[in-house]
Amino acid sequence: MGDRDSWTAAPAAAERARSVLAASWSCAVTADGGREEFVGAHTVADDGRVLLEVPEDSALLTAAICAPRGEPSAVLEFADVAPVPVRSRIRARLWLAGFFTPEEGRLAFHATRVVLRPPSGAVVVALDEFAAASPDPLATAEARLLTHLADCHGDAVERLARLVDRESLHGTVRVQPLAVDRHGLTLRIERVSGHGDVRLPFHAPADDVGQLTERMHVLLGQASAASCPRALQRQRTDRDG
Repeated sequence: MGDRDSWTAAPAAAERARSVLAASWSCAVTADGGREEFVGAHTVADDGRVLLEVPEDSALLTAAICAPRGEPSAVLEFADVAPVPVRSRIRARLWLAGFFTPEEGRLAFHATRVVLRPPSGAVVVALDEFAAASPDPLATAEARLLTHLADCHGDAVERLARLVDRESLHGTVRVQPLAVDRHGLTLRIERVSGHGDVRLPFHAPADDVGQLTERMHVLLGQASAASCPRALQRQRTDRDG
């Protein structure tokens, strides 16, 4: 692969949890009143409180008002879904257990337990770390960035796959961008049977889209200097034939 910088950092669990909150458009709420799905109804305060707009006839509103103050009485669930069509599109799930309080015509959710579950397994996020963390600076732009990369720059994705270990590409039928954050790009390697994910770290964090563009150009430069694995050569030949 040529010379690579030693930067290998990835988002901490608290940062990733806050990124899921920042990017999610919908959430499911389970309380004594049952389970309800809300779309485009929540915002997130700086300290991680979830502010939820609910209809006046919602059973959740009644359950929140009647619940013992300060006692865990509800669970919020968020799904981190890959914006590019791939197998197993849910990249992680986030659960917040806690309680609601009325706040300026909305319900404010105060978490007493935060659990993030990526494919590698569930992680309990410390409440102080969750409150202090900020979402990844690319979180709200990620869907647009990855969709553009997959739809308009398939050749670049194929070139980036040259940075993947050859053994990981054995049996590859498709490579797609799965995720991007300030620390790196993740590719989904789909095989005839099963799939795997490979992370390509940036040489330094990208704190905005302009810096991300530079980091991607560096990766593409490294990829151009790498030879094309036979698995990708066969993939290209099959596609063109």
